[in-house]
Amino acid sequence: MQLFLMRHGEASFDAPSDRERKLTEIGRIHSGYMANWLVKNISHFDLVIVSPYLRAQQTWQEVSKHLPEPRKLVVLDDVTPSGDAKRATDVVLAYAEQYKADHVLVIAHMPILGFMVSELVAGIEPPLFATSAIAQIDKHMQQCSFVAMTAPHQVVS
Repeated sequence: MQLFLMRHGEASFDAPSDRERKLTEIGRIHSGYMANWLVKNISHFDLVIVSPYLRAQQTWQEVSKHLPEPRKLVVLDDVTPSGDAKRATDVVLAYAEQYKADHVLVIAHMPILGFMVSELVAGIEPPLFATSAIAQIDKHMQQCSFVAMTAPHQVVS
């Protein structure tokens, strides 16, 4: 299975609550850059899991313009910023198994994404994700390996 963990695009702090923060124009543009990068690396996603927070939902809206519709889309409370990384990882992997997903995209937040990488890949420290950045992890049986971290500034030519 190929697992792509993506942080939402840049978001404004001008909102009534953290849950309601909206993407900035740069956040939308960078999410589009990363969607184009995804298209060059993968043809489709079997499963997409997105945080219910507005900025993550808007990131998915931008990314989804560039990709075929996934077989399954799940909005998951477990991948919010203060979620438990072990639980989030277990739930994501359970959904992937349930839907026999070979290509999975998770759009969520810091710090949970960094901690999820550590849960998946033995011995790795939680990486920092720039906004719109994507970590790619390959999972074969019980083995997970960290492939790469890609950020918008790396894909703009």
